[in-house]
Amino acid sequence: MNDISKIIVVLGLYLMGACNYKATEAVYIENNQIVIQKSGITYHFQPEFSVIYSEKDPKMEMRPAGIEGVPYNVITWLAYQGKDADLAKVERSDSFVGDGFDDGILDGKANERSSNPFNSGRLIPTRATQLESTNGIITLAFNGNELFDFSARVLTDASRYPAMEFTLTPKAEGYFSVAYTGAPSYTIEDVAEIWQPLVWQEKRFPESPVMTLAFRAPIPTAMVHDGVNSLGVLAASEEFPFDPLPLADNSRFGLMVRSEQGMAQPQLVAPVLGGIDSYRKAGEAYKFTALLLVEKGAIHEVFEQVARKIFGFNDYRKNEISSLNQTLEAIIDYSKTDYAWFLDSLKGFAYSTDVPGAVKNVSSLNPLELAIVMDDSAMFEKMAYPTLEYMLSREKFLFSLDPKQRIQHPSRSMTGRIAPVSELTALYDILGPQNRFLVDLAEREYAGAQIRNLDVLDQGDTWENAMHLFRATGDEKYLKRAMEGASEYIEKRVGVKQTDFKDPYAPGAFFWNAFVSKWIELTELYELTGDEKYLKAAHDGARRFTMFTWMSPAIPDREIVVNKDGKAPLYWYLRSKGHRQMYFPEEEVPAWRLSEIGLTPESSGTSQGHRAIFMANYAPWMLRLGYYTGDQFLNEVAKAAIIGRYRNFPGYHINTARTTAYEKIDFPLRPHLDLSVNSFHYNHILPMASMLLDYIVTDAFVRSNGEIDFPSVYIEGYAYLQNKFYGSKPGKFFGEEGVQLWMPQSLLTIDQVELNYLSAYKDDKLFLVFMNQSDERVTATVKINSDLVKGSDWEVKGLNGRRSPKIEDGILNIEVDGAGLTAVMVEGVAIRTGFQQRMLAVPNFPSAGYEEVDFGNARALRMQLGGYDQRIFIYLQDDDSKFSAVDLFYEDEQGNEKTLKDQSYPFEFTIPLRGQQTGFNFWFSGTDINGRKIQSKRYTL
Repeated sequence: MNDISKIIVVLGLYLMGACNYKATEAVYIENNQIVIQKSGITYHFQPEFSVIYSEKDPKMEMRPAGIEGVPYNVITWLAYQGKDADLAKVERSDSFVGDGFDDGILDGKANERSSNPFNSGRLIPTRATQLESTNGIITLAFNGNELFDFSARVLTDASRYPAMEFTLTPKAEGYFSVAYTGAPSYTIEDVAEIWQPLVWQEKRFPESPVMTLAFRAPIPTAMVHDGVNSLGVLAASEEFPFDPLPLADNSRFGLMVRSEQGMAQPQLVAPVLGGIDSYRKAGEAYKFTALLLVEKGAIHEVFEQVARKIFGFNDYRKNEISSLNQTLEAIIDYSKTDYAWFLDSLKGFAYSTDVPGAVKNVSSLNPLELAIVMDDSAMFEKMAYPTLEYMLSREKFLFSLDPKQRIQHPSRSMTGRIAPVSELTALYDILGPQNRFLVDLAEREYAGAQIRNLDVLDQGDTWENAMHLFRATGDEKYLKRAMEGASEYIEKRVGVKQTDFKDPYAPGAFFWNAFVSKWIELTELYELTGDEKYLKAAHDGARRFTMFTWMSPAIPDREIVVNKDGKAPLYWYLRSKGHRQMYFPEEEVPAWRLSEIGLTPESSGTSQGHRAIFMANYAPWMLRLGYYTGDQFLNEVAKAAIIGRYRNFPGYHINTARTTAYEKIDFPLRPHLDLSVNSFHYNHILPMASMLLDYIVTDAFVRSNGEIDFPSVYIEGYAYLQNKFYGSKPGKFFGEEGVQLWMPQSLLTIDQVELNYLSAYKDDKLFLVFMNQSDERVTATVKINSDLVKGSDWEVKGLNGRRSPKIEDGILNIEVDGAGLTAVMVEGVAIRTGFQQRMLAVPNFPSAGYEEVDFGNARALRMQLGGYDQRIFIYLQDDDSKFSAVDLFYEDEQGNEKTLKDQSYPFEFTIPLRGQQTGFNFWFSGTDINGRKIQSKRYTL
């Protein structure tokens, strides 16, 4: 191609793209290569393909990848004759059993298989012999082959990236695959970072060529970043259908970032050998379109650009089916039913989906927060307080009385305190300074290490724990340790691209937060210190976390038929466990309602087992970080993850097929075996409720530009279940300080579903803010519950520039702009508080205490629960290998002797003390396994 031709092509592209996004600066032919210019850099895309052929079905199946420290499954094939069968057998861990773990994958044979697609068939290099450009189309000419004819062209349309269309027409029957292998390639040392979803990022480079199928691609490309631009080979949006739900079986293409020669090179393969559309008869042509991606920016920046410009990501969700308040209240109601499977005798939620007979709790803070904010004593007594005892006594989150149970490594031991440092210090902040023993226990935890979940050892003396201890104690040594530790962490972890998965700061690579930096904890430290260094690092981590959220396929602007013939999808894992078919009406709904866009799969080890989980605890943090940094992408990902998805607890995940089953208000109100659309992890119910509450409070904070702001403490939970705890301290509301968050059930009735609300009070004032989740202005009638808010001479004042609406008989009409908020204050009211006010009151009781007792290795705690109550909790660490029964004797405030009997392990006792001011005297009598009685001495707490 001569210089004049180049000028004509470039000029034509300029004119074509003058009114469009300018994806590339120039596309032309040079030395029989396709040249793309971007940011002043020239990239050469070779006209090279690799056709892979097999006469027989290569038996494409998933197997463990064998990455050290990372449970992850990859696609594999039977090695073609003469090719290396290089897949190693991976021994299965007891941790990898349950929902999302496929026995057929984890126990499948590895011999005779390879995860290298170039070993799956006969490899036929195919290079164009001539390139010609006419009217913005570059045509590639190829020599013939005995097995197929091949043609390709590149459309240099400036409205999107150059589109490479190729056509393979078989001359023989068999299995075919086409890999585009001509993108620019680099040594891994020469690139700034790479990305192949889901686990290879930063500079974590696959050890051999390995393929990601379409259904595990948040956007359908692998990428290489050279320090200026990011390059990829991107499946065109029309090649990635929205319906049916993307699965392994319908994945039309695959992605790779490591070439056969070991270079960092984005590649796209379509079809996948042995997959859908791979088998072809002679003359049965196959066509595919991929985009040659060259875009300025780091990979996470280009990820956003592709999501928006190619797959249409935007602020696409609205409430439509339920406000978050309605959903939150439905979940709270559900949590108190037998269907939620909280086992009073074991003080925990059943974990039978994965581990029969076990219970699991991960924090007492979720039910405690809900009890306080929603002024709900029943929540406190049924779940919050029992869970508090559980967290202060059990060894691990997962508790099973069955000594033979090995699945996910449960414990039956009472030798714990599974409550981490953050929870102990949060409880101290919430329950009050009379409970100083909680800080003492936190400092013990800080000085040691403990396994709380699976077999992961949690170190105590981390910078995050130092931050929590500073908040509790005010001791500057902890703040110094937190800041120095975080600064070192930023230098060594955030500032250095990871080359393997041995991150010493991460709790094991499984959940996605372990693959990125500790951006949530860094956000907490930024809020504590105001140091922009921590904000910048948190922002970087959050941006990288977005790359685990689905941004494709594009959501069509049409309706989708779901629940065909009245049947909901039946999840394969639950079918194997004997769960029964669920039935819901066949219906047509807008595609966006069914979309997973904005959600993530659960983890590396289960990402092939289900599409997306509803536990999007990252969302409120992203919303907050988006506000701090002005990053609209974070705001929109957060909203996409939460808004308009369910009316009640929706179970765990989207899988199998698209459905509206989990939108239904009664979806979870069924016995366990009648739930078969998705799995139910009952210990997630209250963390989800905390997540929604956190989102509501954060949304008010963001939309009010910080004018509505409530203090918080940190809910660590485990895995990814981090959120903020609100309600233990008053905040501010448009200039009014000392305002108490208060959101009791059924406080407001609103006739407009698009409005979420937050409520609070101070003295005789009720504060309300309404947040519109749609982009259209709405008018709503709001009725205040007269059983909760008394009075008749009320006045309403608009707080955010709105006129003051009139109120009559507790009813007011409000207007809220699209995506806006309206805040009002109702004066002259009498707030009917109950549990919350007592819980937050300063107690008149003596200080709490903690004692370690020799009899049965018992632990005795005296806890002050604000002004609500004080309670004794005593448990024995010794189990039923020593005792068959234990009696506890104690004296009440009048000196009367009382007795509590426990005939089975675990041996534990709870005694309400009410207003008792004196010491608590107690002693034990136990029966050992030989029937011998053992008496203890008397103790005082």
